[in-house]
Amino acid sequence: MTTKPAAAAARATVYGYPRQGQNRELKKAVEGYWKGRVTADALRATAADLRRTNWRRLADAGIDEVPTGDFSYYDHVLDTTVMVGAIPGRHRDAVAADPLDGYFAMARGTQDVAPLEMTKWFDTNYHYLVPELGPDTVFTANSGKQVGELTEALALGLTARPVLVGPVTYLLLAKPAPGAPARFDPLTLLDRLLPVYAEVLADLRAAGAEWVQLDEPALVQDRTPAELNAAARAYRDLGALTGRPKLLLASYFDRLGAALPVLAKAPVDGLALDFTGAAAAHLEDLAAVGGLPGKRLVAGVVNGRNIWVDDLTASLATLGTLLGLADRVDVSASCSLLHVPLDTAAERDIDPQILRWLAFARQKTAEIAVLARGLAHGADAIAAELAANRADLASRANSPVTRDPAVRARTAAVAPDDARRSPSYPERAAAQRAHLRLPLLPTTTIGSFPQTGELRTARADLRAGRIGTAGYEERVRTEIQEVIAFQEKAGLDVLVHGEAERNDMVQYFAEQLTGYLATQHGWVQSYGTRYVRPPILAGDISRPEPMTVRWTTYAQSLTGRPVKGMLTGPVTMLAWSFVRDDQPLADTARQVALALRDEVNDLEAAGTSVIQVDEPALRETLPLRAADRPAYLAWATEAFRLTTAGVRPDTQIHTHMCYAEFGDVVQAIDDLDADVISLEAARSHMQVARELAAHGYPREAGPGVYDIHSPRVPSAEEAAGLLRTGLEAIPAERLWVNPDCGLKTRGWPETRASLENLVAAARTIRAEL
Repeated sequence: MTTKPAAAAARATVYGYPRQGQNRELKKAVEGYWKGRVTADALRATAADLRRTNWRRLADAGIDEVPTGDFSYYDHVLDTTVMVGAIPGRHRDAVAADPLDGYFAMARGTQDVAPLEMTKWFDTNYHYLVPELGPDTVFTANSGKQVGELTEALALGLTARPVLVGPVTYLLLAKPAPGAPARFDPLTLLDRLLPVYAEVLADLRAAGAEWVQLDEPALVQDRTPAELNAAARAYRDLGALTGRPKLLLASYFDRLGAALPVLAKAPVDGLALDFTGAAAAHLEDLAAVGGLPGKRLVAGVVNGRNIWVDDLTASLATLGTLLGLADRVDVSASCSLLHVPLDTAAERDIDPQILRWLAFARQKTAEIAVLARGLAHGADAIAAELAANRADLASRANSPVTRDPAVRARTAAVAPDDARRSPSYPERAAAQRAHLRLPLLPTTTIGSFPQTGELRTARADLRAGRIGTAGYEERVRTEIQEVIAFQEKAGLDVLVHGEAERNDMVQYFAEQLTGYLATQHGWVQSYGTRYVRPPILAGDISRPEPMTVRWTTYAQSLTGRPVKGMLTGPVTMLAWSFVRDDQPLADTARQVALALRDEVNDLEAAGTSVIQVDEPALRETLPLRAADRPAYLAWATEAFRLTTAGVRPDTQIHTHMCYAEFGDVVQAIDDLDADVISLEAARSHMQVARELAAHGYPREAGPGVYDIHSPRVPSAEEAAGLLRTGLEAIPAERLWVNPDCGLKTRGWPETRASLENLVAAARTIRAEL
């Protein structure tokens, strides 16, 4: 293959980089600050050191233009809220008294003040803090963070580009503030917000910014003509500013569609576009609008959301085709590298022949630099890298690790009736009521209980060989005994074993299924200081032996109350893993569903009468474009039913979802045919209960009354108030009482108090009824 050199030397860049550090130094510093063990100055010093390390690492890898402003103590959307001064009224005093403590109060809440709502960042597993805006919102510019981080990078002698959440996306992500009219549209605040962005851009230009990136990923979703007109107006006004930096408008996660002509015509200086997956159609779309004459195009050809090595030959061909469509073409990942782990070099337990298939953030920056060099100087300049890459791709394609004939035969034999539960829900509900004998407004939790220091130490000691399996399992038994005893004393009706043996709700199962790879250091930020290690789905999936039956039946032996079996559902097993890209997701989902079906059937055979199959990622994985959603929801709901449809009528199937816009998938929730669903609702003030009622949802539901992502303890009166709101939408005979989510990240003192208040609230409402 030969590629002509680019007319202007292509530059390599990225939109963002993992924040946590090689050993999660940021997590430890922030949590240390919350506990009073780390000073504010020490926290800031750790953050500054991490930023410098990241920038130097990027520069050393061949990245010509590093991003600034993408670093965050908690969340970049929350940082934008601070930047534009949109502090909720209930947090203003805290922010005025101490900006850092006020910032964390908005993220986590305090005992007296609720935090901002949290939900998923488009179709990723990253969570952002939802802006609260109303007709009386006053915006004020606060560019200190953005200017400060740019100044740090420039002082290192680097070419730096500040990255900001764009004004249109910021408003489209926002919700009406408490007290604002329910139908208030935050986008009506655009003309009020644009002068603040103009002031921030002027501050950045004065600080030395040549380019500023404005991220507008909301424009890859279906947008109304009014919303597209708002985008056109926003960039007409920002583009017309005098003395401004050059503006790079970025989108990712899908194709822009109708928004592309709007942005191509805007008086900005460049576009950054995703050219992976469905967004590969951007190439044809660009040609259809006549390209970007006189503008810069940053081409995201390396997948920023998955961990497989790039096909460098194919990406170089794409880049070559793009050369005639813009004034200059630069090379990047498809989105921020926030969504992938840091470095494969830290993985010592993965077979080197498999490790060569993988590219984490550091490896992706190397790929980007190679492609920029090939685009600038021709394919011959990177011939060795292209040859090595072809060998890596062939190694994976030809590996027996990726295919299991027995799994494929079983999957092909699935019939439609295998994914249908019988009899109908009303008959099942009657059988379950007779079997379980639960009270009105039954109380339960979502599954996990706090992971104590003793348990974490025991797990670390087991990995390090300081204790044996027997010693570790004795610790797990002790934890389960304590969890069951507490739940009985607190008065909960349906108990859980607490998941003491589980490191993570996906990784725990991945480590026991064939086809998955587990990492040791592959941490990815989920929200705030919560990091997960998504397993890697490399081959066909099967379950060699039972995974949860032993500990669930042990817990049941300690109590006469029902103990839920706890599993992670097939869609979430995919969504919170790095999935294989060599077969349709629907095929992989069916394989996982069959493995989990075996586990469900074994739990029932062992005497488990209530089985929860969590699907918090069902909404998260929803395609961004409406036209793509029916096909996804068809296979996603089928996979859940395939997992659960083999049980008796009197076995109660639960599912759980959290931190998503449930109204978008309420029909799919119905199609799951679960007997009970528990959902996050505390931060959103029971919105989901109203959405279920509007849909006519016929089954039982538990909208959460305890926000577990905040350290505050809700009072019994507060929980009772939420239950009364829930009862306005869901009749008492179908309403459950539970927290929003699992309790793994909470401490025992707050957990005890909160659950005791939850039970007290349920008893109060029962008495009222």
